Amino acid sequence: MRRLIVEEPLSRAAAWSLRTAVFALAAAAVAVGLARFTGLDAGAALTVFAAALTLAFLALLLAASAGVVIWRTGRRGAGQAALGCFLSLALLAYPAYLAAIALSLPMMADVTTDFASPPAFMISAKARAARAGLTPAAWNPADGPLQQDAYPKVQPILVDLEPTQAYQLVLRVAKDLGWKIVDSNPPNLRVDGVAQIEAIARSPVFGFAYDIAVRVRPLASQTRIDLRSVSRVGRHDFGANAHHFARFAAAVQDALQEP
Repeated sequence: MRRLIVEEPLSRAAAWSLRTAVFALAAAAVAVGLARFTGLDAGAALTVFAAALTLAFLALLLAASAGVVIWRTGRRGAGQAALGCFLSLALLAYPAYLAAIALSLPMMADVTTDFASPPAFMISAKARAARAGLTPAAWNPADGPLQQDAYPKVQPILVDLEPTQAYQLVLRVAKDLGWKIVDSNPPNLRVDGVAQIEAIARSPVFGFAYDIAVRVRPLASQTRIDLRSVSRVGRHDFGANAHHFARFAAAVQDALQEP
């Protein structure tokens, strides 16, 4: 005698959890692609990304609901709910990481090695065009104590090189770091021997711009290198500007030790 085996129906919440999670990932990818490759306004890209995060959170709720239904009724869909939950958590992990960093660091988006006289951004046509006509706001002295507490290692770099040698070294290091050199002025020996370099660094995910000004200034027996890094997007840089300095300082040190 044949027995009819009725298969348990699929949990709709599980299916929609996976679909919503996949759509959230696709929306996040679109947001990143628009920001990195089309020059879309940062606000618009972040709005799309925020929508993707909302969908990811919704997918988590659907996965949780599916888990309850599957536990109580034995419906199918546990694998789909688990995958939807995993994909959603993977997408939410990055903003959660940034939120944790933001809680431990001061709200600032401008870091410099010289509080009294930060390196100035250049006013040449090339520099202004690279910044889309914008000039970073003046350094806020109130940020000095905050930076000192949060990033005590952001200090001027002193090298035993002539100004011209130090200028060439900075150019090489900036290019090796992947910074885009916007404009530069070699040491003006007729005036005070100061050299200027302006560059743009990009964030690893969205490709948001950070404007970087470097000043090379001769001292009595050494040459001093100062840096200022400013975020174009947002009031919190999540430590990115200090990270630019750390990479720059380490690269300069490595270059000085080369034979």
